[in-house]
Amino acid sequence: MKREPAVWRLRVESDDDLWTLSHLARPGLQLGMLGERRDQTTSGEEGGRAKVAERKKMWIRLNIESTEYQPFSELLRIHGIIDEAKFDVGLHHTHVVEVRDDVEITAATAFTTADYDLLRESEKAAQQVSVALAMVETDEIVLFYITPRGLKEGATWTMRGGGKRGDIKQSSGVTATFRSNIIKAVKATLDETTPLLLCGPGHARETLLKEFQSSGEVRFMKSIATSMAGRAGANELLREGLAGDLLSEYAITKETTLLEEAWKRLSTNGAVAYGPKDLMRAMEEGAIETFLITAELLRSTEASIGGMQWSTWVNGLSSIGADLIQCSSDHDAGQQLIGMGGAIALLRYTM
Repeated sequence: MKREPAVWRLRVESDDDLWTLSHLARPGLQLGMLGERRDQTTSGEEGGRAKVAERKKMWIRLNIESTEYQPFSELLRIHGIIDEAKFDVGLHHTHVVEVRDDVEITAATAFTTADYDLLRESEKAAQQVSVALAMVETDEIVLFYITPRGLKEGATWTMRGGGKRGDIKQSSGVTATFRSNIIKAVKATLDETTPLLLCGPGHARETLLKEFQSSGEVRFMKSIATSMAGRAGANELLREGLAGDLLSEYAITKETTLLEEAWKRLSTNGAVAYGPKDLMRAMEEGAIETFLITAELLRSTEASIGGMQWSTWVNGLSSIGADLIQCSSDHDAGQQLIGMGGAIALLRYTM
C-alpha cells in the first residue's frame, strides 16, 4: 500500500503473507498497526465495586523484539516495546496480526535486497491460488492444501479399523457410500474455484474422479498417479513435478525441485557445497550458481559465516551472478534443509 526506502505499509491477504511478514518483522525494525490497550486512568471504584480499565483502540508502534508464527495458524504474534501510542510508551505489547490487517514496517536506514526479493515473491504469490490435493486410497483419503509457500494437511477420511479383511467394510456398497460421503464433504470444505488434484497409487483415484464429475462438479480436477499414498505421495508430486504447469511457478515447487537436485548431487559427490568452510571457498571461487538458505537463517542475528552475518555474506552472490533462494521450512524439503545446516549451494562445477 506504501513503499518507501525505509517505510512499507502492507496489507496481509493470506497465510503465506503472514509467513513473509514473520521474516520481514525482525528485531531492529519497528512495526505499527491498530491495537488495544487498557487505559488505567479509567479504572477505580464505581458504586462500591472495582471498575475495570477500559480497552481503547489506537495506533501502536513497537520496537520489535521477537515474533511467533506457527504455519497455517492464521495469526502472527509480534512482541516488542511501545515506541508510539496515546499512552503506555515504553511498556511491552504484543500485536496479533491476522489476514486482512494493515501494518507499517519501518527500518532504521533502508530495507535489504533480500527483503525486497521476499516482498516481490509475496506479491507474485498473491496471484496464485491454493490447490487442494487429495491422496486417494480405497479405504482412506487425506486432503492437503498446497499454497505457494507450504504444504498443509487437512481432513482425513478413513474406513480403516478392526476386523478381518474381506468383511463388510470392504464391500462395494460400503466403499461406494464412503466415496459419496467424501464428495459431499470435499464440496462443503473447498471453495468452488479451488483446483482439485486426485492422486495416489492404484485405480481408486480414477473411480473417485468419475464420481466427482457425475455429481456435477465443474471445478478443475485432474487424476495423477503417484507411487505412494499419504504425505509421502504429496511430496512425490512436488518433487517430481507431476502436476505439470499448474504448480510449476509456485515457490514450494521450485524450492523442492532445487533441493532434490542438491540431495542427488550430494549422493554422487557432485557440484554442491554446504557448511561454512566449503560455502566460503565456493563464494571466493565464484562457483555458486544457486544458493538456497532458510529465511530464518538468513535473518538470524546470532548465526554467522566467516565472521559475518548471513544477511551480509549473501550480498556477495550478486557479484558472481548467483541466484539467492529464500526457502520456507513449512514443507518437508525445507525441513531437510534445516537438517543440513539451513544453507546449501548448487555449483557450476565440482570443487
